[in-house]
Amino acid sequence: MTKRILHVVTNVSKYEGIDRPTGLWLGELTHAYDEFAKKGYVQDIVSPNGGLSPLEPKSLGKFVADPSVLAHKNDPAFMQLLEQTLQPSQVNWQDYDAIYYTGGHGVMFDFLDDPALQQITRNIYEDGGIVSAVCHGYCGLLNVKLSNGKYLIDGRKMTGFTWTEEILAGVAKKVPYNAEQRAKQHGADFSKCLIPFAPHVVEDGTLITGQNPFSAKNTALAVIKALENM
Repeated sequence: MTKRILHVVTNVSKYEGIDRPTGLWLGELTHAYDEFAKKGYVQDIVSPNGGLSPLEPKSLGKFVADPSVLAHKNDPAFMQLLEQTLQPSQVNWQDYDAIYYTGGHGVMFDFLDDPALQQITRNIYEDGGIVSAVCHGYCGLLNVKLSNGKYLIDGRKMTGFTWTEEILAGVAKKVPYNAEQRAKQHGADFSKCLIPFAPHVVEDGTLITGQNPFSAKNTALAVIKALENM
């Protein structure tokens, strides 16, 4: 049967309390979307509130907007998908083999404590599906608890956008929390590449995570490998 992927994107367009734009880091979606499309997977996009997922302006900069990003940005049909994302209540978790959390700083505000997304994630995970995230996307996994009351990430190997990278990006004093620290507090065996912003993917069974925007393609490839071996 054709595999199905559920992408998760943010609805947040600005940092809370300051006039600084944010949103979906487009390449973290498109790089994965392209790899899944090559396999013929069915792909849907959900956000905490449904509807528009704004784009992080920096993800469209000339040094990061590669052909994949530009092709999708200039594709009206694809952009309509980001204007009309699903609400969690419209999602039947049983339909999906994997969930993939995208990043951008906006997710730090609306992924962390969304009960509907947490339930979808828990159900997919406990049913043997793949739970994956890239960059800040792991904020959506930090507070997910399993049916036994343990954090999903407790005792699991993982990665995500690091505190060092927050500092180097110049936003450490603007973000609402230290996601790397929280992951460790919730029992994760957190690892990172020695070189900030270098690609890094961690696979731990059905939990697959990528460190930063440059890890999206490799994260998707790891998800594909896991799905093809299931």
